[in-house]
Amino acid sequence: MNGFGDAFAAAFALIVGFDADLVEIVGLSLRVTLSATLFACLLGFPLGAVLAVGRFRGRGALTVFVNALMGLPPVVVGLIVYMMLSRTGPFGTLGLLYTPTAMIIAQTILVTPIVAALARQTVADLDAEYYETLHSMGARAGARMRTLLWDGRFALMTAALAGMGRALAEVGAVMIVGGNIDHVTRVMTTAIALETSRGELALALGLGIVLMALSLALNALVMGARLSGARLAHA
Repeated sequence: MNGFGDAFAAAFALIVGFDADLVEIVGLSLRVTLSATLFACLLGFPLGAVLAVGRFRGRGALTVFVNALMGLPPVVVGLIVYMMLSRTGPFGTLGLLYTPTAMIIAQTILVTPIVAALARQTVADLDAEYYETLHSMGARAGARMRTLLWDGRFALMTAALAGMGRALAEVGAVMIVGGNIDHVTRVMTTAIALETSRGELALALGLGIVLMALSLALNALVMGARLSGARLAHA
């Protein structure tokens, strides 16, 4: 028990004292996660809107495919990105392997299907509600998509936060393409795995506490976005 107590005390000391290694790891984690979430939203929101509003051959199959990609195994994504960015891969000359950029690419691939699927459902629900009004105004598909995306912005914020939570907790793909290199590609999840295997529980617990706090904050933001959207809907 004393060992556990000492480890927790040391972990809180690292957090309160803004330990340099801990701050660096948390900062890189947030940079990678926020970047991947941004790119996933830029890709996923329009894709979800097209799947919800568009009428084209293969739309159903594409929707099923996007939904299926939500369950992509992270290690498989990491392996694919690794092969693409390795020296023998098609993008090997870019030298992106074992860099934060490679980690952002892997996380973007993982998060985009989640954002797209949630956006598709949001826009589809709104389209069913406002179709007659928008149709009577002569709105074309592009205008409808823009209108519905704006009207569903609070629900889409929830989708973005869900994707961010997925990216923040990712370990397999970023371990493969990032290499968990100290001061270069070490993020919270990979650092926790490494420090635990080394028996260095203080830093692992400190990072775990920060990760849990960020997860709770994301859940609170999701609830707040949902409540804001519900209030506006009933206003």
